[in-house]
Amino acid sequence: MNIDDLIAIDFHTHAEEPCCGPRDDGYDDFQAAMAKYFKNPAGAQGMLPSVQQTAEYFRERRIGAVIFPVDSERETGFRRYSNEEVAQIAAENDDILIPFASIDPAKGKAGAREARRLVREFGVKGFKFHPTLQGFWPNDRMAYPLYEAIADEGAIMLFHTGQTGVGSGMRGGMGMRLKYSNPVHIDDVAVDFPDTPIVLAHPSFPWTEEGLMVAQHKPNVYIDMSGWSPKYFPPIFVHYANSILKKKMLFGSDWPAITPDRWLSDFDGLDLKEEVKPLILKENARRLLKM
Repeated sequence: MNIDDLIAIDFHTHAEEPCCGPRDDGYDDFQAAMAKYFKNPAGAQGMLPSVQQTAEYFRERRIGAVIFPVDSERETGFRRYSNEEVAQIAAENDDILIPFASIDPAKGKAGAREARRLVREFGVKGFKFHPTLQGFWPNDRMAYPLYEAIADEGAIMLFHTGQTGVGSGMRGGMGMRLKYSNPVHIDDVAVDFPDTPIVLAHPSFPWTEEGLMVAQHKPNVYIDMSGWSPKYFPPIFVHYANSILKKKMLFGSDWPAITPDRWLSDFDGLDLKEEVKPLILKENARRLLKM
């Protein structure tokens, strides 16, 4: 990957389609609800992009992309997209894709072994956690064997924070419990793993100030700005991005729910200092990824 040729690095893109054959029962309804929430017709029509199509889309735009599946088999019953498959396709498109993986922390020692193998054999750079979708408190000691493996391997932890479009409008919210995604619980993880980079995904609504607090206080914590169009960012979020957290904010779209085209267009409308924009769009990610 030639970073200098890229205009940006998107720190938050999804490998959405399940592996191992056709979609699971209920997956179409889940994606239709997500599409309605994000006003994204592709999901409702069963036309979500493959990892290869994602690579082609981002290559056309000269945007690097961190890409990952989400292992939520235990809570949703939907088969996860194979971490190995995502990493292999990313390796075939390593001019544009940066592979992350996802493992449910409830998989314990087996999950920890998988994490080590993914880093060593498949070049995985980080791991995505979704406390609401995976149904766990980020500071639950149950998750620590997996965190320890990630820390030992020098990889990055990326945590969903705040409200989620997953299950929004569905009966019982599809069983999703929003309480797990308050970023204040990730503060404990930052204390216990002080040398491991941790990224809080999204503006953490309605706990935006808690997310900013953790990122300001803990040197190893960053924020990716995905999941929201920038025109809806709370003023305090923009203020911190423009000042004391300018070296800790990362561009992220939440592809395919939100396209980088839409995100970047709205980002141009923010009242940000000119010297801050390149930090958010590429340089902070470049430093964090050690590229």
